[in-house]
Amino acid sequence: MNALGQRLPAYSLFAAVIAAAGLPIYIYAPKYYADTYGVSLTALGALLFALRLFDVVQDPVLGWISERLRGGKAFWVSMGAVLLAVSMWGLFAVDPLFDPIWWFGLTITGLFTAFSFLTINFYAQGVGKASQVHGGHVRLAAWRETGGLLGVCIAAVAPTIMMGSTENPFAVFAGGFVVVVAVATLWMWPEWSGRTETEPTEIREIIADPLARRLLILALFNATPLAVSSTLFLFFVESRLGAVGWEGPLLVLFFLAAAISAPLWSKLAQRYGAKGTLLTAMALAILSFAYALTLSTGDEIQFAVICVLSGATIGADLTLLPAMFARRMSVVSPNGGQGFGLWSLVSKFTLAFAAVILLPILENAGFAAGQTDLPESALTTLTVLYAGVPCILKLVAVAILATTTLEE
Repeated sequence: MNALGQRLPAYSLFAAVIAAAGLPIYIYAPKYYADTYGVSLTALGALLFALRLFDVVQDPVLGWISERLRGGKAFWVSMGAVLLAVSMWGLFAVDPLFDPIWWFGLTITGLFTAFSFLTINFYAQGVGKASQVHGGHVRLAAWRETGGLLGVCIAAVAPTIMMGSTENPFAVFAGGFVVVVAVATLWMWPEWSGRTETEPTEIREIIADPLARRLLILALFNATPLAVSSTLFLFFVESRLGAVGWEGPLLVLFFLAAAISAPLWSKLAQRYGAKGTLLTAMALAILSFAYALTLSTGDEIQFAVICVLSGATIGADLTLLPAMFARRMSVVSPNGGQGFGLWSLVSKFTLAFAAVILLPILENAGFAAGQTDLPESALTTLTVLYAGVPCILKLVAVAILATTTLEE
């Protein structure tokens, strides 16, 4: 059966919707609220960290709920999509109805609660779906993550493209997002309705499994570099490189390279094995981050090359690691809800680390968003945080993966 008959394009579009509500919002929202409403970076970092602490409880609970929805899953997933759309609209298209920091907190909580719920159910759906797809988990992951990365590309560049052509490009983006959410939800409806559920798995059974536990630890160290670079990307381009106006094109290069590379990494993994392929990608990521440490004002072209190379490595991370984990969940937790509740928690904790640790360090070093006369010490701190910290974390991830035995 071809990809259309297997409904793989529906998975790509739904992945695009979820992804557009994830990483791009971490890139844009803090800077948008800092620039537009004068909210301090430290306050935003503290709030984002508090929300991630909330996720420590919320995501496993959402995973527990996911495994017990049974026949009502299509309806509840649709309600999650409604919450996602309404929260995005409130975050960017509505002037804060009260103090901006608390309005930010309210809307971002709704957005990421919906994001978590949809992500958990969507990835859990793939655990059972992979058995119906030629190529299994890796092929399904290639369709899913390519769609997700294209969604990230569009969400990352759309506001920048609309700058100057509309008074509030983020409001226009939010309106378009609401429409696409509706289309994607309707297209995926038969998948939720037709799913056969097995008996729920307890979270302790997943944590007790040595390989599942090791893959979660690997995901933590491997995803944190992306969280760090995403949180600091706009600041790095604007202040370190002095490349105002390049933010959109560079983001497109980064995520487009990731989207284009995802199916290629999938093919390589099917031929040479997922572990060796991922290790190769991780080594390339370390080299890219190391080179970024040498950049300074005016190095836009060199950074564009780094965006392409590092973006390509993200295509491997986002395709192969979830496929590895999903393959293990098909053995340990066939419903997948509890497992991907933990996976979602790990992924978002990396963003919390970036927000609560890095933003205050940056501010204490004398950095202020939008200023042109920053001290060199602040720019050096920005460079070290943007590129040096990810290098160290990636090296730890390489060590974990190299010593892990995986099923192929």
